Amino acid sequence: MSPQLIAPTVAVQASFLAAMDEFRAEGADRSVHSNLAKELRGWRTRWPSAEGFAAYVDMIGGTSYDERADGTVPVTTLWWVNDDTYLGRIALRHRLTGTLLDYGGHIGYAVRPSARRRGHATGMLRAALPYAHRELGLDPVLVTCDHTNTGSRRVIEACGGVFEDQRAEKLRFWIHDDGRAAADDDG
Repeated sequence: MSPQLIAPTVAVQASFLAAMDEFRAEGADRSVHSNLAKELRGWRTRWPSAEGFAAYVDMIGGTSYDERADGTVPVTTLWWVNDDTYLGRIALRHRLTGTLLDYGGHIGYAVRPSARRRGHATGMLRAALPYAHRELGLDPVLVTCDHTNTGSRRVIEACGGVFEDQRAEKLRFWIHDDGRAAADDDG
């Protein structure tokens, strides 16, 4: 079976926990701006229990169309899985704030360290773009990456990203709905 995007599920808890250990080992929990880092810090003691993990899946699962009290924009979170193996995640933000326009973009993604350099980020982004364009009506979609992250830059460009500019440490790319997003996943 090929990897696919799915709604968050308790079915991959063991693999998810192993992936979060990998992210923590590389220091992902120390980031200031990353939602993954916030979740690593805030949920890591709750994830191991069935109840805690189920609460987490309920919190991030599916689509949230309401803006939260803290100003967080509506977001759809999907997981990239192969059978029962969690490989990564992608967040589709339904609109941009000033900060997201400069820093985060419409889409953020992360591939677990042990699954990198195998085309998962490209596959995940390609699979998410039709949903972003057609279901959420986002055209074009803004995707950003750190100016030092050449791998992520290649992923974005392989998915049709057109470089616009650099703001602080972030490179900004726009991806239009031109049919390439629905192309066969070869990455």
